[in-house]
Amino acid sequence: MKKAVVTGASSGIGQAITKSLLKLGFHVIGVSRTIDTNSFNNSHFKAIKSDLSNEKETLTLCETLKKEEISLLVNSAGFGKFEPHEELSMKTIMEMTFLNLTAPMLLTKTLLKTLKKNDGYLININSIEALRASKFAGVYGATKAGLKAFGDALFEETRKTNLSITNINPDMTESSFYDDLRFDVSQKENEKLLASDIAYAVEHILSMRKGAVVSEYTIRSLNFGINKKR
Repeated sequence: MKKAVVTGASSGIGQAITKSLLKLGFHVIGVSRTIDTNSFNNSHFKAIKSDLSNEKETLTLCETLKKEEISLLVNSAGFGKFEPHEELSMKTIMEMTFLNLTAPMLLTKTLLKTLKKNDGYLININSIEALRASKFAGVYGATKAGLKAFGDALFEETRKTNLSITNINPDMTESSFYDDLRFDVSQKENEKLLASDIAYAVEHILSMRKGAVVSEYTIRSLNFGINKKR
């Protein structure tokens, strides 16, 4: 049975991807600050609690995962705070940068040899913000653009192997990502993405013949919409 690691597996996109992978027959190691083994009620699921915005906890996780034979790594954990740059705290800037960019690079470095040996897959869940510049999203956009650049460079670096690398860039997706923000996704079905849409994209990537890879996968809502909170 192939084994996958999914970060941010306790909610949103990471949770939807985890459910999809379990249905596909993967053994999934789900990583999150709040997760537990009973989260998915599946014997093929294992939970590891780790705060990937914390350097010490991330390095401990990397040591743990060195012992695993992994065929798929999905870097899904992340958060954003959208404020004028001078209003962001130093702590927020450092945690956002570490969680969104540094932690995925460390996990990828840890698992890269086994991913290549197993003809595996590396999937980075980026953001539409990786492809454009938006006000109040300087740090978030920089981390996601950085993760995309990392994935693109690694794709070129590993093309003599059978490792498939894909950057997925979703538009606004209904999830808990927006719980502490001043805005949320629209309530109209054609003005938002669902986490299941991203999970379906992962299924598509895994179903393709190994000789082809979608290196860039951008998913957008059919229409634009946003809900500003009072």
